[in-house]
Parts: sequence; structure tokens; C-alpha cells
Amino acid sequence: MGRVTQTGETREYAVQLTLGEVVAALERLYPLDTAQSWDRVGLVAGDPEQPVNRIHLAVDPTLAVVEEAREAGADLIITHHPLLLRGIHSVATTSAKGATVTELIVNDIALYCAHTNADVADPGVGHALAAACGLTDTEALEVTEGQELGRVGDLPEPTTLADFARRLHANLPATPSGIRVAGPPDGRVSRVAVLGGAGDSSFGAVRASGADAYVTADLRHHPALEAREEAAVTGGTPYLVDAGHFASESLWLPGLATRLVSELGTAAARLEIHLSQVRTDPWDFVLGAAGPEQP
Repeated sequence: MGRVTQTGETREYAVQLTLGEVVAALERLYPLDTAQSWDRVGLVAGDPEQPVNRIHLAVDPTLAVVEEAREAGADLIITHHPLLLRGIHSVATTSAKGATVTELIVNDIALYCAHTNADVADPGVGHALAAACGLTDTEALEVTEGQELGRVGDLPEPTTLADFARRLHANLPATPSGIRVAGPPDGRVSRVAVLGGAGDSSFGAVRASGADAYVTADLRHHPALEAREEAAVTGGTPYLVDAGHFASESLWLPGLATRLVSELGTAAARLEIHLSQVRTDPWDFVLGAAGPEQP
């Protein structure tokens, strides 16, 4: 039986697979042609004929994640973010990317990335973040390059911005930087838009959706400030919730594990899927943060 492990939890599933078979299953779930035109997804390293017994899932293909996978005996790492999104001219170990490529090859570990093709999947990254917000029935926030991106839906019952943020924070993996919120703690939240990862280019779609709160990540000063200025003259919403890039997208990994095992079916016998415990959020500590009672 294959199994998925996460923080001591083991789920059993009802042999031996090749990398090519796993890649084919991934590309049925997350077709390459649904990725955005600027993206770089798919198989990065590995021989399609090599056997795969252990798979390691992570948000980012960092050196720490590769080391964790090596220690776990993984044959394949599947990450959300690409390793080689932008062109490079050397894989010497004098750079982090070069060292990562070398570690993968020397330890015979394959790497596969599902990025924006996982963002637009149904279910995908947006659905996982929507579920963490307490949303059930959702629709696309916007359509980009012919693909649905982000989600928007209604909470089971209205709540305050502070309570909504607290509940979301409890459902996210812990990070030192937590979440940032722009808006009055007692503001009413009923309709919520979400977009995992960096989302400050989608404020127009958020306003058009009628969302009271927008949950995304990597909100920059000027776009966020301008969005709140616009809200001030149009009713005060949407409020902004920056949930962090790593945290907002890591929620997708357990669903990926379950879907991959289901897609592989009986071919997944003896397959193990591990969820990385490496926090690839880059921040280590925060000073002087204020809670909702201390704006």
C-alpha cells in the first residue's frame, strides 16, 4: 500500500513505478499547456526510466528541501515553484541553483515542478486557500490566458475582519512573519477573494467580484496603499490580508498527495509520499508587530 506521511500522520492507500509514469499522472492532473506563458513547469531533472518509490513534496526546491529529501531516501521531489524560472548560464556549485542541481544529480533525485498549472487546476492552489478561509462554493476570481485563476465565494456567515484573520491564521502553517491585515478589526467580512502567492496585480478583479476581503501574498507598499485609498472612497472594502507566499501555497500539498495517489491507482503500491517539513518562508523573526487591538 502506498502511504502519505505528514507530521506523524500516516494515511494508507491500496508495483514499482517509473518516473515517467509519475510524470504522466502529474500532467494529467496539471496539464502543461494550462501554465501561464511566462512559466517554466514540468520535469527539471531525472531519467524517465528511473524507479520511484519515495516522493517528497515541497513549495520550493531549496538546498534544505533537497537535503531533507535525500535523508528521507526520496527518488523524486515535486515542488510548486520552479527551480529554473529564469535563464542561467552555469550550474557550478558556486551558486545556489548550481549547487541544487548538483545535489539532485549526485543523489539521483528527480525534480518536477507544477506551478501556475497547479494554480489554475480544479482543485488547485486557489481551492486549498479558499477552504482554509472557510469558503465552500466558489467561482473563479478572474480568467487569465484562458485559465481560471483565484477563487471568490461567501462565508457561511458574516464575521469581523479580526475574527476572519484569526481563523485563517490558525489554518495556515506557522511562520515568523504571520499575516498582515489592512482594514478595521471590526469591519464586516462576508465575501472573500483569494489568490495564492503574489496577487497585487489582481485588484481590479477583486473589486469587480464584490469581495469584502482579499487574501493573497507579497503585497507591495504602493499597490496595497493605492488599493486601500480606492476603497476609502468606494465603501471601505476590500480589506487586505497578506497571508504570506509560502503559507498560502503550502496548503495545496496535502491535496496533491491525495490526488496523485488516486490518479496512479494500483500502480502506487509501495509508494511513499512525504510532505516536507522545511519552512521555506524566508523570514526568521519580526519585531514590533501590532495585533488588531493595537493598530
